[in-house]
Amino acid sequence: MQNNRNYFIAIALSVLIVLAWQFFYMNPRLEAQRKAEQAAKLQQQTQQAQTTQPAAAGAGAAVNGSLPAGGQNAAATLTRDQSVAKTSSARVIIDTPALSGSINLEGARLDDLQLKSYHETVDKSSPIITLFSPADTKDGYFTELGYVGSDATGTVPNPSTLWTLASGDKLTDKTPVTLSYTNDKGITFSRTISVDDRYMFTITDKIANGSQAPVALSSYGRVTRYNKPVTPSAYVLHEGFIGVIGEDGLIETKYTAAEKEAVNPAKATGGWLGITDKYWAATIVPPQATAYDAHFSHFTDGAQPRYQADYKQDAITVAPGQSAELKNLVFAGAKEVPVIDRYETSYSIPRFDRLIDWGWFYFITKPMFKLMDFFFRFFGNFGVAILCTTIVVKALFFPLASRQYASMANMKRMQPKMEELKAKFGDDRMGLQQATMQLYKEEKINPIAGCWPVLLQIPIFFSLYKVIYITIEMRHAPFFGWIQDLSAPDPTSIVNLFGLLPFAAPTILHLGVWPLIMGITMFFQMRMNPTPPDPTQAMIFNWMPLVFMFMLASFPAGLVIYWAWNNTLSVIQQSIIMKRHGVKVELFNNLKGLFKRKPEPSK
Repeated sequence: MQNNRNYFIAIALSVLIVLAWQFFYMNPRLEAQRKAEQAAKLQQQTQQAQTTQPAAAGAGAAVNGSLPAGGQNAAATLTRDQSVAKTSSARVIIDTPALSGSINLEGARLDDLQLKSYHETVDKSSPIITLFSPADTKDGYFTELGYVGSDATGTVPNPSTLWTLASGDKLTDKTPVTLSYTNDKGITFSRTISVDDRYMFTITDKIANGSQAPVALSSYGRVTRYNKPVTPSAYVLHEGFIGVIGEDGLIETKYTAAEKEAVNPAKATGGWLGITDKYWAATIVPPQATAYDAHFSHFTDGAQPRYQADYKQDAITVAPGQSAELKNLVFAGAKEVPVIDRYETSYSIPRFDRLIDWGWFYFITKPMFKLMDFFFRFFGNFGVAILCTTIVVKALFFPLASRQYASMANMKRMQPKMEELKAKFGDDRMGLQQATMQLYKEEKINPIAGCWPVLLQIPIFFSLYKVIYITIEMRHAPFFGWIQDLSAPDPTSIVNLFGLLPFAAPTILHLGVWPLIMGITMFFQMRMNPTPPDPTQAMIFNWMPLVFMFMLASFPAGLVIYWAWNNTLSVIQQSIIMKRHGVKVELFNNLKGLFKRKPEPSK
């Protein structure tokens, strides 16, 4: 029993982790996803039953008591296409290599944006991803910049302001557009909007005071959305409000937390804020030299509840005949790692890379992605990149693994002496324990030395899972054969003979090819050691691969491929190390023993 202690500790830890994962994440997630699908169907049926009518202007109470009310927030009676078509004459087209959509001249809102490079499913003919939608649709999601003034400033740009297109006819990555608005006090606002070839908008406002008195006004910005993501969030992933704000640093607030209580960080200078999903995000980077107040809120006023990340800067004063200039950055798009890193550097945005949820093991997870991405750029396949990354990780941990397997080999070598001690001391547990420790001391064996490599590799496992689960580079990334999305579970199932039978397998019985391969490799790995003499331990020993097969069936295919490949390398590595220490490899004997008939008891 003693020579298997380390192995069973590792098994117990692994089972505990996977059981907790299944109980606290997978089961609630599947149930939430089922309810979300039912709610979506009901909402679609309700919408189809309603009579289509124009959305009324108007809004609820002022936001945070200081910003203008949110503009259109009427009942969602229009589809997205209907809403855009209704205001097509007051829109400026957006067309870049990565984005398509339009700017609404009413409020100068970014409320129509789609991502050309990403589709809703693996099928390339499926619709492209829609990020922003107008306020009079059920999935309203938009970004808006404006001002808060006073009686002295007259009417300043707000959600209802109708801007004029002053120059340019289409916003592209090479051609900016300029909007203009002059109010009743003679103050002219000129807004130049440019966008790069990916997802960053630069919005530069020039305020020219043509009045006879100085004016003071504050700029504001907000990202507003009506609905949470349809796909249930995982506990390992942050979705909701996010920002890096002054001394508070990185702030992550779940949707559910904001529903209970608004988050109001301390006044700050510099930073950014917005709303993030698993793969997409919308953020605003305010002017970095002026202090501002930020808020993460949930509102229930108006026809539709909404989530809102906003800021309001301290007032600036513009003298008569003078002008002032303010620059905001708006990120709206996919959270591609190289793009996010480039923006952090080129625009000096503090900790912008944390827009991607690298997790607690940031210092491991991000380098893990960099390594995987390096292999992807070389081989052109993220599945192959996972295999290569596993080899590198195995090589880095080889000294620790060598100690682990050497410890196991020494324990096996001591097995005959252990059996002698058991026979000698019988039921004297204290004497047996003291004699065992003395034997360890004489043979220079550390019985817990084999556990540390297992414990140290747990962060590596979670970091790899995090990379596969959160990075958009893994989304819809194919391997070979039937695996067309490494971030999704293996789509095959043994229940319907891997698609040969014409029915879908129940989720609880779903077991694909790669989980089966993983189970087989785990079975071989466990058979590298002698079967425990204790019947209970032997039963655990035999059933563990089958339990893990079903547990990992719902994991991303990329992670299961990693685990299967890691098991294979471990078997090879353990065999080499055991032979070096003169210990017999038990794999083949154990396999033969499974097929031997047990002798019948004598009568």
